[in-house]
Amino acid sequence: MSSDHEVFTGRREDIRLVTGQGAYTADKVLDNQLYAAFLRADQPHARIVSIDVEAALAAPGVHIVLTGKDALEANLIAPGPLVSFPGVDGMKIKAPSRYALSTDRVRFVGEPIAVVVADSAEAAADALELIAVEYEDLPAIIDPEAALEDGTPQLFDDVPGNLVFLHSFGDKAAADEAFAKAAHISTLTVESQRVAANPLELKSFMAAYDAETEIFDVYSASQGTGLADGLARFTGHPPEKVRHHMGDVGGSFGIRGAPYPEYAAIMLAAKKLCRPVRWTASRTESFLADYHGRAVRFAGEMALSEAGEFLGIRMNVICDLGAYHSPAGALINVLNPMLTGTGCYRIPAIFGLNRLAFTNTSPIAAYRGAGRPDINYFVERLVDQAATDLGMDRIEIRRKNLIPDDAYPYTTPTTVYDSGGYVAMLEEAVSVSDWRGFEARRKASEERGHLRGIGMGVFVEPSGGGHMPEETEIRFETDGTLTLYTLSGSAGQGHETVLPRLVAKELGIDENLINLRANSVHAPHKLKGAGTMGSRTMASHGASLTITSRELVKKGLKLAAEALEASETDIEFDLGHYKVAGTNMSISLLELAARNVTPEGNALDTLASIQPERNFPGGVHVAEVEIDPNTGDTKVTSYIGVDDAGHVINHTLLEGQMHGGLAQGAGQVFGEHIVYDRDSGQMLTASFMDYFMPRADFMPTPRFFDLPVPSPTNVLGVKGGGEAGTTGALPTLMNAVLDALRSAGVKDFDMPATPSRVWEALKAAREGAR
Repeated sequence: MSSDHEVFTGRREDIRLVTGQGAYTADKVLDNQLYAAFLRADQPHARIVSIDVEAALAAPGVHIVLTGKDALEANLIAPGPLVSFPGVDGMKIKAPSRYALSTDRVRFVGEPIAVVVADSAEAAADALELIAVEYEDLPAIIDPEAALEDGTPQLFDDVPGNLVFLHSFGDKAAADEAFAKAAHISTLTVESQRVAANPLELKSFMAAYDAETEIFDVYSASQGTGLADGLARFTGHPPEKVRHHMGDVGGSFGIRGAPYPEYAAIMLAAKKLCRPVRWTASRTESFLADYHGRAVRFAGEMALSEAGEFLGIRMNVICDLGAYHSPAGALINVLNPMLTGTGCYRIPAIFGLNRLAFTNTSPIAAYRGAGRPDINYFVERLVDQAATDLGMDRIEIRRKNLIPDDAYPYTTPTTVYDSGGYVAMLEEAVSVSDWRGFEARRKASEERGHLRGIGMGVFVEPSGGGHMPEETEIRFETDGTLTLYTLSGSAGQGHETVLPRLVAKELGIDENLINLRANSVHAPHKLKGAGTMGSRTMASHGASLTITSRELVKKGLKLAAEALEASETDIEFDLGHYKVAGTNMSISLLELAARNVTPEGNALDTLASIQPERNFPGGVHVAEVEIDPNTGDTKVTSYIGVDDAGHVINHTLLEGQMHGGLAQGAGQVFGEHIVYDRDSGQMLTASFMDYFMPRADFMPTPRFFDLPVPSPTNVLGVKGGGEAGTTGALPTLMNAVLDALRSAGVKDFDMPATPSRVWEALKAAREGAR
């Protein structure tokens, strides 16, 4: 039940995108442009003894070949991790340099070691085969736990034991005390496996350099402002001289936020040649070298009283960062487990220890949910395990321990939740899912020879926030339209529709007169703020535009008073008009703007900002699955979600985000898994022939219900919604799978629930029962 029962009339983006008129990076063509191709490491760990590019340089159409030597000379060093706080005993995070092209050693299969620039993409690809590289093989390690063991091969000389960071959170003494007085202790070990983001639009980048102005114009899919600033740091170029042109984006999911090493290499080539250079990856290149997601292991335990009350939780977390840092990789694996490690429950004590390791695999970055699905998966699996251990009903143990709806803002051992209503959401979810009628449905499945399970996931996640103000600007154009300038980066969320509509309601004018220009190089001011990430757009950019609109209205009071020859204190604003109180004298906002054109723009042009604050959305999801024990095939028969995303601006678009997030979560639960061979270090899942992807017919149509509690942290009362489908899906679906498997004697099982793994688990349970 939405808080805004709007009639959805589509998005203004839709016609462009569904009729093939979208403009993506690979569609952009510049005069005199050249094409690049990358030579990638085919070894997981090796020293580069020599690299001979002479034959490639002499190949038809080739203009330049760059190697690690060129990257070293240009000092093209990737931006480091975003973690600036100390770890255990004051430990600083280890951050060895990564150059745009490998300089002396390769550390994962797919790492770029040379780039060829030629007249055509085909000529560049052909020349790659003429490059001769001599390697000295080194031992490779792809498992993070093994990477941390004594005597394991080292990826970097200055990262002893491959331990990048050791971080703890919570209160160890309080947690130990809780466990000492516990009547029951439940334990669990689970893994959120490595997955690929796989956006439909492949990674693509183009750079053009003007030697006279020293300006780089770069073109690439992005999530907002971070790419230009990151490229400036990567290349050492002045930030004001890196202009990022962002067109349509075919999926982002977290991996579009930071600059890739290939981008800096392309910029160097464009500068050396003074010609535009473009590169578009193949799907296999993206599998190998795009940042991956997840790759986190949890081993933990819950302390409970005799009555089933949660007393404390402890966890050891091992995070695989891959071979190098991405800017966000370490941060998401430290921050989000710390913020929501107690879930939606009254757990008075927590202690966690994070160990972050380097391995000979592709780097890990934010991927839809960015650490939120992982910690919620662990907590909710542990809650179900505790209920099983104590013989308690899974709903009852949650009812007993959920944070009361009247207890917000609620202080956990590690943060403060701004608002919530989990008790109400739980009861609504139990009702609309017909949880009480499940046993009859289970019996019907058993009569058909199938296993049936039901599962619940209760989740909370941090969203929004930021370390700097979020600026937005509203400008009046001479043709009577308005332009909104923000740093939001849309990848299908509907920003072009929702943000103008939001401003239109504030100003009382036709939304069709308002256009959004996100991350525009033609913006009148370089805005401060951040892009689209962590479910922050409406709480940050939307709230900032709302405040900017209200500041604009205030600015107009004086101008309206002058136009109406009245006192400013008598001027009122309503539905797009300034009025003199108690009279019929008025002037519209648009007419007032037309009267106040200045050489610099318009007297009503307004730049304003907010300081974004974090909010905590959440939900209660329920799923049912049916398993054919003869094949291990699992079908999701129903999925419902009751969610709190705060005040809902557009229910249809929010539900679209939930559907997309659910698909990605279900993909991970039932098959998605980046697999490296332990002996060779080669990726075994570098194509869609080997990597599972959910399809449109994979799930039944889910049903989502709004039960919003407006957030007090922003003027709109909104909370994030972009991650919720994924965050809820992991524990909900796996708890349902486990419920079905437990009825056949399977006691322990983890993702991915592929048919073969499910069949093997059932077979082992049958043989163990003999």
